[in-house]
Amino acid sequence: MRILLCLVLIIAFVGCSSESQQPLSTLLQTSESIKGNDRYKDSPYVTAGDRVYMVGHQNGQFPPLGWHIKGEMGGIWNHPIKLLDGFDAEIQLENDTLQLNNATDFINYPFANQHIFDFPSKNISVDRIQFVPDTTQGVFVQFVIHNKGATEKSMKFTFTGHTDLRPTWLGERTQMHDAVDNIKFDGSKWVGKDEDNPWFTVFGSDQNPSSSSSPEKINGENGKSGSLVYAFTVPSKSEYILNFVISGSYKSQEEALATYLDIHNGFFKMAQQKKERYAQLAHQSKLTIPDKNMQQAFEWLKYNCDWLVRSVPEIGTGIGAGIPDYPWWFGVDSEYALKGYMAIGQKDIVEKTIMLLDSVSLAVNGNGKILHEMSTNGTVFNPGNINETPQFASLIYHIYKWNGDLEFLKKYFPTVQKGLQWLMDENDSNNNLFPDGFGMMEIHGLDSEMIDVAAYTQKAFEDASKMATELEKYNLAKEYQALADTLRTKINTDFWSEPFGSYADFLGTDQQALHLIDDAVVRADTLNKPWAIEELQATKKAILGQQSTSLKPFVLHHNWVVNTPMEMGIADSTKAITALNTAEKYTNPFGMFVTGIDRDESAGKDIGSFKGSKVFSYTGAVMTLPTGVQAIAENNYGRPDNALDYLTRMTRTFSYALPGSMYEVSPDYGMIVQAWNIYAFAIPIVEQFFGINPEANRNTVIIKPQMPSKWDKASLENVSVSNNHISIWYENNNDHFKIKIEQTQPDWTIKLILPQDHNLTAEGGAKLNMVDGKTVFTATNTTSLVVSKPNMKP
Repeated sequence: MRILLCLVLIIAFVGCSSESQQPLSTLLQTSESIKGNDRYKDSPYVTAGDRVYMVGHQNGQFPPLGWHIKGEMGGIWNHPIKLLDGFDAEIQLENDTLQLNNATDFINYPFANQHIFDFPSKNISVDRIQFVPDTTQGVFVQFVIHNKGATEKSMKFTFTGHTDLRPTWLGERTQMHDAVDNIKFDGSKWVGKDEDNPWFTVFGSDQNPSSSSSPEKINGENGKSGSLVYAFTVPSKSEYILNFVISGSYKSQEEALATYLDIHNGFFKMAQQKKERYAQLAHQSKLTIPDKNMQQAFEWLKYNCDWLVRSVPEIGTGIGAGIPDYPWWFGVDSEYALKGYMAIGQKDIVEKTIMLLDSVSLAVNGNGKILHEMSTNGTVFNPGNINETPQFASLIYHIYKWNGDLEFLKKYFPTVQKGLQWLMDENDSNNNLFPDGFGMMEIHGLDSEMIDVAAYTQKAFEDASKMATELEKYNLAKEYQALADTLRTKINTDFWSEPFGSYADFLGTDQQALHLIDDAVVRADTLNKPWAIEELQATKKAILGQQSTSLKPFVLHHNWVVNTPMEMGIADSTKAITALNTAEKYTNPFGMFVTGIDRDESAGKDIGSFKGSKVFSYTGAVMTLPTGVQAIAENNYGRPDNALDYLTRMTRTFSYALPGSMYEVSPDYGMIVQAWNIYAFAIPIVEQFFGINPEANRNTVIIKPQMPSKWDKASLENVSVSNNHISIWYENNNDHFKIKIEQTQPDWTIKLILPQDHNLTAEGGAKLNMVDGKTVFTATNTTSLVVSKPNMKP
């Protein structure tokens, strides 16, 4: 029986020979791509699947990367374990050794990437193409060796894999302890196993090597290296293909071997299927606008979203926050990002992530509090900051508006209800309705009554009131709305600082403020920000000159979170415009500073790379989330041109370092792929510029566009709202206005809200009303609504 099984496996493996010679380049030729910047070859890239991903450098090397596990966040990961630190490859040609570690070009594709190594003096070039098949614990790497010369070339190709079967971050908390790797060569491939754990990795080619060896691993701790050598001849003007698979399992050798064979046997079909799936991602919420750079960035952010899906079947599936150092699951990152994921049609991962966060938070906290950070081994590092619980409530209502699923609402409303009770009962010691504790800003001592916590709490009660109404809990809805109304008033009074034209960073005592000022002065001095030191010292003098024991609003750091009342749309309009204008002072060409006192007068002119500290830090950073928040805030107060300006700033960072991606810290620092970037783009574009505001629970889509003046022609097609799909085409120039809306479900209602204009006419029998100075067209029992203004051109 054992002999028969082996024979079957051999036949299956040999049976892939025709496919094995298919170059993946045939798929890449018809795929969109972005070539890397030569200046950033010594920086990371990722090729990702939901089970496995690989991080290396664009030059083809795998240097130590990351800080969560110092130097270990790169390589090939099959969470909750690592498989390989990476691999090396070289070609021996007569007396020369050609190292494949200094790529001439790096090209990124939505579902794969490619390194090109060119050796013109040898008439040799090598393509290295890699991708990770969906739902599979392995990565496929193809080397295509091109002989460009007039004569055949005999050569040897050496592939060396470096095992590092080790646990993920915080593995020791679940008794995952790294031990020495043992590796064995079985005649065709290397099989590695952690000595004390059922962790396995397998790597090899679809061809039998001429020799093998196990050299000493460079910079290795418990890992081992295994080399495979292949001898072959390449005819003139021809190519030779070598395919490699790296697979793994944290359960058994049998599982790792089965994956290894599956990928070798089916890699081309797997790549084809992944390419087709990514084409579907592009088709959803398909944007066409005059700014082609922004259009491309929006499309690739959809791919970025998929790169971040992390699945560990024993725990769950959800979006990771960022690669390489935050590949696991977060509360707040998801609470921003999932709103954007929903707007681009990736609703399956939205609901899976929510289910994961809810179930683990319930298991760890049990009181409605939402966790902050959880490793892929199931360990919760931080059970939750204060802002995450109210933001979860608003996330649930936001998604409900898009999916219209009452069972979804029933499932998660108990968490919302318990969470809001915990929020106010356990964190509002002075009973002023402002919970105490850390919000988004991770600055030591900044944990009193924070503006972002207050703003998100207000929005949570408002959204919870609407959810309670949907569930016919009318008394609870009334109670929640009363709290929301009171909080709105209090935020606009208690947190407003007229001298600064801004909402305060926090409410606190003089003693708290003085301590924070001293720390902030040290920070500003270290960063050489004399204007900030002067302002802080003036604030300190004012406090000392008129001391009190009451809580007061303090503007010390000019943190981006002072703009959350505008992001949530709860700021009084007069205060909002003042605060939005104030915020413009704390920008550079890439966007908003995280902490305003980090800017200086040169910031508005500096478009160079971000100079991060030796120890990973966000000090001095401009980030995509604050910039996206500002775009959303501008749109909330009818300033789409200002919102577009912030999106344009962020777009300058797209492909700046990693082609096809946008770094977390602008333009080239921190995570190379970041989940909440989609919040920063999809909400302003889908929900505000195009104005799609679903009420899927009522089979209604409200569309209230507010286009930037530069977008005279724009379209957004195939936006998924429950079982309906909405497409919008917009034209507006000096002599013509037209907006066309199509939907796939004629039994839904389309409600189009436009500025009042008596010259507007509608096709398709839409009902016209004037409401609060707006023109409202309501269309039912139709798949199309067209509204236009007669051509005014003389």
